[in-house]
Amino acid sequence: MPVVLRERGYRFEFYASDADERRHVKKNGKHAKVWLEPVVELVYSRRCMPHEMNEIVRLVQQHQDQFVEDWNEFFGRGA
Repeated sequence: MPVVLRERGYRFEFYASDADERRHVKKNGKHAKVWLEPVVELVYSRRCMPHEMNEIVRLVQQHQDQFVEDWNEFFGRGA
């Protein structure tokens, strides 16, 4: 499971088995799933406080292009 970014205590990653899925973010046993395309969208979260969910979405928006690039590179997909 590649970790593509660590920032503000969050670990942004996706799973090798998720080739047909999208990225996930985790923090201290908390879990959130965020779509990267067509727009950044929080799909669900478990045990995350509202302010954490907002921060996760903001960070994903800031790094969206890099996450898409990392995803495409890991799964061998074109841009």
